[in-house]
This record gives sequence, C-alpha cells and structure tokens, in this order.
Amino acid sequence: MKILVLGIGNILFGDEGIGPHLANLIDEKYEFVSDEHVVDVLDGGTLAQRLIPIITDYDNVLLIDCVNVADGEIGDVYSFDFNDVPECITWNGSAHEVEMLQTLQMIEMLGDLPPTKIVGVIPYVIGENSTFSMTAEVLKASLTMEQVITKYIEDFGVKVLIKKNVTLEEVSKYTYLKGTQ
Repeated sequence: MKILVLGIGNILFGDEGIGPHLANLIDEKYEFVSDEHVVDVLDGGTLAQRLIPIITDYDNVLLIDCVNVADGEIGDVYSFDFNDVPECITWNGSAHEVEMLQTLQMIEMLGDLPPTKIVGVIPYVIGENSTFSMTAEVLKASLTMEQVITKYIEDFGVKVLIKKNVTLEEVSKYTYLKGTQ
C-alpha cells in the first residue's frame, strides 16, 4: 500500500504554512519501515489541482492543513475524514486556499479519491502582510499534529523511527528552499 502525507499551505502567511512546514519536519525527522507499505511525504504548497496525478497514485492520503472552526481557538487541532467533516468545521481546503477542497471534490467525483484524512489546526490569519513566523499557539499545536500523523502511519503497521531529532522551528527556517522537490 502507498501512503501519502501531504502538507498544504502558504508559508508566506505565518500559521497558514503549517502544512508544508510539518510535512518537511515529518520527512526530515522520521524514517518509515515496512515490508508491505511505502510512506511518502510531500510539501504540496498551494499547488492544488496540480497535485491530482500525485494524489490519485496513492492508496491512502493524510492531508496537513489549516481549518476554520466555529467557536474554535487559534491552535485547536482537528482530525477528520474527508468524507465525514464535522459540522463545526468550515474546512475550505484551508484558510488560504479554497482550491484544495475543490481539487479533492473533483477527484472524488471521478471516483479516484483514495481514503483521505485531514489533520488541521486553526491558524492566526494575518492580513495582507506576509511573514514566515508562526504563532506560539500553532507551534504548540504542531506537537499534537505530529503525534496524530505518526499514529495514523503506525496504524497501518508501519514502524515510525526517529532518524534526526529536529524541531518545527528549525525546519521551518528553510521550508521555502524545499518546495516540492
């Protein structure tokens, strides 16, 4: 089975870059060991529809992104299946990129969407000014998100081993260099 961990977001807008930053952390920090499964980690940035051929090539997808939640607080973490979005969540693919939701819906209409899980956090949404720095709330929430992501992978029987002890703060300093390499 092929499993994709896909980070979505715009790193130019602080917290809204959590998807790419966390994807790069997972890729650098962990090694995935299995005789049956392959785990790939990808920083999808804001590519949305350009990710269709990649997403449809996998058996399971875990998407890391931002969410909007009625009465939620910055830094609250939510995990849900794409086909079962809780009513309190107005997940539009993220706070920055409505196109990702539309992309997943298109793939689903064509019957090619693999089971997809979303792990999201409520970001502090900045206005027009850009920044690479994330809020303390989202940095703290990233630890919970990391646990949810690794557990998701382990639930497939994949061993998740630490290969390099790095932090999100360290990795996020050079996410802009990695992109979708």
